Amino acid sequence: MDEEVESELDRELWFAMDEEAQDEKEGYADPNLYHSILLSKHQPQPPSPLNLQDDEKPEKTVLYLAYGSNLSIEKFRGDRGIEPLSQVNVYVPALRLTFDLAGIPYLEPCFSGTQYRTATKDYNDAYKSPERYRDVVDEKETADTIEDIDLESGYNNSQGPGNGGYHKDQWHKPLIGVVYEVTLTDYARIIATEGGGNGYVDIVTECFPFPSNKDYNPNDPTPDIPEGKSFMAHTLLSPPKEAYKPNSHLIRPDPSYAQPSARYLKLITDGAEELNFPYDYRAYLASIRPYKVTTSGQKVGEKIAVYVLIPLLQIFLALGQLFADDEGIIPGWLARIFDAMRELMWMVYDVVGVRALGDGERSVDDM
Repeated sequence: MDEEVESELDRELWFAMDEEAQDEKEGYADPNLYHSILLSKHQPQPPSPLNLQDDEKPEKTVLYLAYGSNLSIEKFRGDRGIEPLSQVNVYVPALRLTFDLAGIPYLEPCFSGTQYRTATKDYNDAYKSPERYRDVVDEKETADTIEDIDLESGYNNSQGPGNGGYHKDQWHKPLIGVVYEVTLTDYARIIATEGGGNGYVDIVTECFPFPSNKDYNPNDPTPDIPEGKSFMAHTLLSPPKEAYKPNSHLIRPDPSYAQPSARYLKLITDGAEELNFPYDYRAYLASIRPYKVTTSGQKVGEKIAVYVLIPLLQIFLALGQLFADDEGIIPGWLARIFDAMRELMWMVYDVVGVRALGDGERSVDDM
């Protein structure tokens, strides 16, 4: 078999991207770099396709960029049961980490997402016009050095606890994550467990691998503009405003206001430690203050969330995984019911809950 045919078989077996991804990567990044990086890091080589029969060919794969709770071994491999075929840590200069997805008031106020890094103040509008490699222009104070952030207490020492800007918006360098190589079946499971295509926008973005093991030092600062060759990977972007109805309660008045729960934050910080991310990024994650229930009203709201809202959401998540198609997308009728339930939940919170029970998005000490 000549080299051209052999090369074509390799690409067919080891790289699976949809047509849109193929169009985006042409002239933009080397799609074959991912596996050459893995091989250079002493990862096991894929078996040769030359001796395989058609019915023995391995399932095609997808490159998936994780940045939130899926960084955690406990969440990704444990709860979701995903076993990646390979993985590599990456910088993602086009994106920034956000916590702008409305969750469950009093329990899980918000979840992580991503937005394009732009100069706009309205992060939901960032979906429309990405400006590559440009830091977000932000009036909120940031820590100038790693020493300004206390990893134990989780706040900026130059400001003190309870003072200063929103710590979850203080990172202005590239997003850091891990790219997993997963089978199409596992990728469909990821999409199904992330809302079945109803909570995020599936995009393809440019990823720059960390330096080789001998050159990488977590004490080094995260580069503003990563160097080296890049490759493309799928990831999940926070939906734009247009994805919601006008005046939707799921679009919070200030996307920076809500605080993630301590449980959710721990999954992200544990994952960053397990993956040996740079210390400056881990310090930033540690500086994010979690939501804490402190008043009697908030405790009532928390119990309502645990005993009423969570069981309802679990039913819808189970139905989503049951009815999801081969790509993990849930049917339209179920998506509409799920959206209506979430909309009602946040409308009741905005109209009644926050007045009767107190703030379900932000700790009293951090107001």
